[in-house]
Amino acid sequence: MTKRIRQGAAIAVAGLLATATACTGQQSSPPGFAGRHLTAERGVNGSGAGGAEGSRAFTLLASGGILPHSSIIDRAAADAGGRGYDFRPMLKGAARAVSGADLAICHMETVYGQDGGPYTGYPSFKSPPEVATALRATGFDSCSTASNHTLDDGAQGIGRTLDALDRADVAHAGSARSAEEAARPTVLRAGKAKDAAKVAHLAYTYGTNDIPLPAGQPWAVNLIDKDRIVADARAARKAGADVVVVSLHWGTEWQDAPDDVQLGLGRELTASGTGERPDIDLILGTHAHVPQAYEKVNGTWIVYGMGDQVAGAMVNHEGAQDPRANESSMGRFTFEPPAKPGQRWAVKKAEFIPQWFDPEAGRVVGLANGAAGPTGETDGRMREIRDRIQAVVLSRGAAQDGLVAGK
Repeated sequence: MTKRIRQGAAIAVAGLLATATACTGQQSSPPGFAGRHLTAERGVNGSGAGGAEGSRAFTLLASGGILPHSSIIDRAAADAGGRGYDFRPMLKGAARAVSGADLAICHMETVYGQDGGPYTGYPSFKSPPEVATALRATGFDSCSTASNHTLDDGAQGIGRTLDALDRADVAHAGSARSAEEAARPTVLRAGKAKDAAKVAHLAYTYGTNDIPLPAGQPWAVNLIDKDRIVADARAARKAGADVVVVSLHWGTEWQDAPDDVQLGLGRELTASGTGERPDIDLILGTHAHVPQAYEKVNGTWIVYGMGDQVAGAMVNHEGAQDPRANESSMGRFTFEPPAKPGQRWAVKKAEFIPQWFDPEAGRVVGLANGAAGPTGETDGRMREIRDRIQAVVLSRGAAQDGLVAGK
């Protein structure tokens, strides 16, 4: 992490639960799980609800890091008018796209502090738990919580964060309060229909800023390990997941291009398969603070880096203010069911949606073609930012594989 300017319904379905419920209708989610209401009915031969017959296509949307610097916390306090913190106005510009998806995933990069504070920004983050309420109000269903800041406030920070997400009805993956929780894949239903697909969400980070894992809690944060990720993906598939999505906090900060570790691990993970389907269906990257490319590798989409959806103004490693830190993309992928059971759910449409976070106004601004700037008018600056994001996103040939700009 670098210096900042102005410091001022899902049930995680384990194999033993797959046969526990034969009844129909919605089940209430136990503590620790939320999202768009996955019931615990058995999948078809362990391959998820519906199989090839009766399943329906769905859209999955993912966004970059939520990174509340001190300036962001101050803005949320001002937006709350003296009554705590309100992050909903910041995210309002993304709400239409987020809530319009069947399943929406965010990246919660920081942990939450105690109710009432104190709250801190860089270098050791403790964010107001009201962030979770805003995420749900915006339409997010699940958040990855594995990052280099997951241990900024130790195990208690993880506990407060996951507790707050639970209260807000937002699922989570990547950190855990117990070994039992860490061992269960987070599986969500992509929409409210009875035959909606089951999507597993897994998350991992390259490290925790040299903060050691809590004593006796090696499961507290998921660290990137290829064999472990593949094993977890296969376990999620056996637990009933139709689609397996992996969030990775990886890469080199301030680098537009994916680094060699990203490229190599991406190739290895997308090459792993069981039977007629890959073990992983989509990879979502964060950490670099800047947008990075999308690429289809071994038939599977990788978003190397989405950038930060919400963050204060930052300076890069050269000590210069870097406006790229407030540029990002959201990925939207439409999955369709296979022709027959045992085959993969394929992405029939892949889209990116460029965004800008206005650090002065404290607002997410959509930059799709024809979108209005913060003053209500489309201007040259907005077009310039949008075009730069698009150039980076398409820099590894994604357009030739069908990636298009979404609205």
